[in-house]
Amino acid sequence: RDERSLEALSLAASDGVAAVGRQLPEGRRATLASALELEGTVLREGRLTQFVANNLERRIRLSGAPRGEPPSAAGSGGSIPAIDPGALQDVVALAGQVAAQVDELLRNVHCGLQALTALSVGCIQTYRDGVESLGEAADLSIRAMYALVARCEELDRAMQPVPALAKRIRDMKGTLERLEGLCK
Repeated sequence: RDERSLEALSLAASDGVAAVGRQLPEGRRATLASALELEGTVLREGRLTQFVANNLERRIRLSGAPRGEPPSAAGSGGSIPAIDPGALQDVVALAGQVAAQVDELLRNVHCGLQALTALSVGCIQTYRDGVESLGEAADLSIRAMYALVARCEELDRAMQPVPALAKRIRDMKGTLERLEGLCK
């Protein structure tokens, strides 16, 4: 890969119309996309373009170094700026506020989950009671139906002599009508 910086390639691309026909040593035109490709990996997915820089850690160290200082001094950790105690106190205070807010949020979530759990348990118990009541009602209905069938069978057995009795009554009625006819 070419070790030129991104700014140098961008400047080379923007040097105007004179550089339009010229190509880089690798055969690429000096455009922003090719400059990015020289400095890292460019991925394109539809309208989304992603760029991952090569040797990102070194670039971060270089960006933190003062302009005149060589990169080796920035990497050695020799020039660490002083930390502002007021800023640390502000960070500690904000962290305490965030911790309190997180605790409050977790308490609210806990209470909400307990309420939802209690509601779920109540629904399950109601469902269970309904199923038990339905089972008992179905059992009672089945028993009543069997009792009705048994009574109907008893009534049918008790009614078996009725056709013979009806025949005898018809015979008696016929005999009475004949007797009445003789009496007139």
